[in-house]
Amino acid sequence: MFDLDRWQEIWDTITRNKMRSTLTAFGVFWGIFMLVVMYGSGNGMQNGIMNGIKGFATNSIFYWANNTTEPYKGFRKGRSWNMKTNDIEIIKSKVPEVELVSPMLFGGSRTPKNTIRGDKSGSYNIKGLNPDYAKIDKPEILYGRFINDIDIIQKRKVVVLGEKVYEDLYRIGENPIGTTVKVNGIYYTVIGVVRALTQININGRMNQSVVLPFTTMQLAYNYGDQVHLLAVTSKPNIEISVVEEKIKDILKKEHSIAPTDPDAVSGINLERQFKMFANLFLGIKVLIIIVGFGTLFAGVVGVSNIMMVTIRERTQEIGIRRALGATPLNILSQIMLESTVLTLIAGIGGLSFGVFVMNIVDTLISAQPADPNDPAFFVNPQVSLDLAIVAMVVLVGAGLLAGLVPARKALQIKAIDALRDE
Repeated sequence: MFDLDRWQEIWDTITRNKMRSTLTAFGVFWGIFMLVVMYGSGNGMQNGIMNGIKGFATNSIFYWANNTTEPYKGFRKGRSWNMKTNDIEIIKSKVPEVELVSPMLFGGSRTPKNTIRGDKSGSYNIKGLNPDYAKIDKPEILYGRFINDIDIIQKRKVVVLGEKVYEDLYRIGENPIGTTVKVNGIYYTVIGVVRALTQININGRMNQSVVLPFTTMQLAYNYGDQVHLLAVTSKPNIEISVVEEKIKDILKKEHSIAPTDPDAVSGINLERQFKMFANLFLGIKVLIIIVGFGTLFAGVVGVSNIMMVTIRERTQEIGIRRALGATPLNILSQIMLESTVLTLIAGIGGLSFGVFVMNIVDTLISAQPADPNDPAFFVNPQVSLDLAIVAMVVLVGAGLLAGLVPARKALQIKAIDALRDE
């Protein structure tokens, strides 16, 4: 049952020496406050970075050709070579774990004022893509549509503009669909405007790019059947690392490159990079928890020490209780409840203040105007409900632990000795 007198006595004991109780509680308050702030800041950093890579296929790898480093089949060392269009079908037929193989072409990115509309112009990345690439680096469609299969088959003279390109060449709010732009001296009809959702840069972000159908760019730039970059994804539940070396071996075989040549076929495994990020943030969170709970533990030790002092000051009181028939359980529970209440008050205060500070930081960040071309690095620095619940459970456990040793010390006091104490 709820004993009002007992709780009144606990409160009187805590408030009897306000300065000492306040200084003791501050250690617990600061420990839980730092845990909340550090954990929330870690979440904010993780959210910012993950927002910068959202929309990108995590199970992807990109291949490109380098000069050979070993002679092979009569070819000299240092030979340049290019991937070809037919490599796409060969890879699909020989590697069943592959889901998408999307070719890419680049050109004209360093040409001054390579894109012109009326009296406005600029220099942008020119890319040749096919529709599948939008499944790997998923853009947000602002106007019109992305490249489709008909554009590829018919080699249409159409173009998709990145958001930054649109802003430079058009008035804000102007509908660009059906208008024409001149890209490296050739006129194209605008069919769409896209915004990049990711900060990942594959020879320039989508926002600063002019996208042509892959086959149209092959023809317009006289690239023949060349492919500058191959983007590959694996099927669901299959790691891209499973097919990484298989594809390299196929490309080497198809282009007469030594199987032992380590550099002729280069690739970047984004799945590995994403896992590295995940492990990095896991490590940061573990470190934050260790430091935060370490600080909290130091505060709990302070509470325990102060309770030891309190027990020494209350020796006669405990002796009188024992003489009047108080059981060891009564004494034990009284001391442990006092330490738990003190710890909980300080801990809840630190938890609430930490959440309040994180909410203020989040509000200030949210109030800043969003720039899609430069997303925030620090986003939504909040603390999860799970952490709050765990923190409360730890606080209760810490309070009980802080009072356990002093309570056991109190039980060792004999009533007759306590009554003689001065």
